[in-house]
Amino acid sequence: MRVINFNAGPAGLPLPALERARDELLDFQGSGMSVMEHSHRGKEYESVHNEAISLLTELLGIPDTHQVLFLTGGASQQFAQVPMNFLPPGASADYLMTGVWSEKAYEEAKLVGQARIAATTVLPDKRYVRVPRQDELQLDPKAAYVHVTSNNTIYGTQWHRWPDVGNVPLVADMSSDFMWKPMDVSRFAFIYAGAQKNLGPSGVLIAVARKDFIARGRKDIPKIFRYSTHAENNSLYNTPPTLAIYLCRNVLAWAKQVGGVARLEQWNREKGELLYGALDKHAGFYHAPVERESRSYMNVVFKLPTPELDDTFVAEAKKAGMVGLKGYRTMGGIRASIYNAVTVDNVRTLVSFMEEFVRKNG
Repeated sequence: MRVINFNAGPAGLPLPALERARDELLDFQGSGMSVMEHSHRGKEYESVHNEAISLLTELLGIPDTHQVLFLTGGASQQFAQVPMNFLPPGASADYLMTGVWSEKAYEEAKLVGQARIAATTVLPDKRYVRVPRQDELQLDPKAAYVHVTSNNTIYGTQWHRWPDVGNVPLVADMSSDFMWKPMDVSRFAFIYAGAQKNLGPSGVLIAVARKDFIARGRKDIPKIFRYSTHAENNSLYNTPPTLAIYLCRNVLAWAKQVGGVARLEQWNREKGELLYGALDKHAGFYHAPVERESRSYMNVVFKLPTPELDDTFVAEAKKAGMVGLKGYRTMGGIRASIYNAVTVDNVRTLVSFMEEFVRKNG
């Protein structure tokens, strides 16, 4: 029996995408071998690769000005690779600080060149409970780029209005909320997202990059680290993580089949309203620290009256078939990650459990 998976990542995948992989695992399209055994240069795998790109382009309405890339190294590698490509000597990049991952991206950029904090909402105890307002941004109009982390898995905050950065290229780490709703891709010069939240398994990172922005990338770094190298070779410069991309294809095909990204947004908002509704209803028992206008629809964080009750909640939820609810190791409390593959009924089950837990322990 499958459990309800609220893990923050690697996260759950839609069951139809997994079932398709199961059915094709040993014999892919009558080829007599698994997709993971095929050459990345062969027509069988190439069809999967190009279909994944085509599906993502269709689902997000990616314009001709942009290109989809499949990369490795996760978001953590992009923290360094972005400034390696786009932060030339003598220039500076602006970073908007909203949590642990934006901090890590900033620290990597400082090793490559000049980086500055253009906004931060960190509290004295080092927590973040909201994203910056537009009037709090102190942007450099001559910056090489502005970097933003769209959703914060640890603190449970999310940008619901993109910052206005003028004519400066906007770079976004969307690892934990990419494709949660429709978006205007043209607003961004470079988007990167680890697949293991909303798009597929760990091992592959998806980027959507403006072609002219890639072209201006530095040429004095090793070829393997140049985004232009991967763009010129359709993400096939070296052997890509073929099985992970295959599974992304399956997830994207599922997303199209259920009604596209607009339908995913409808479900995600319904899930968020259900869960935050339960937290607000029992605000004396469940403490949700994030300010309302910054609440994440992907990672919902809260605490119970005592750490002991937190532990009891997690343990009893596991007995009830729900896993992955323990908060981040430095934060404690509870974290429910309700990515695209988590269903509305899954969240209803969690809310019912929360109601019963309050009745017994409140």
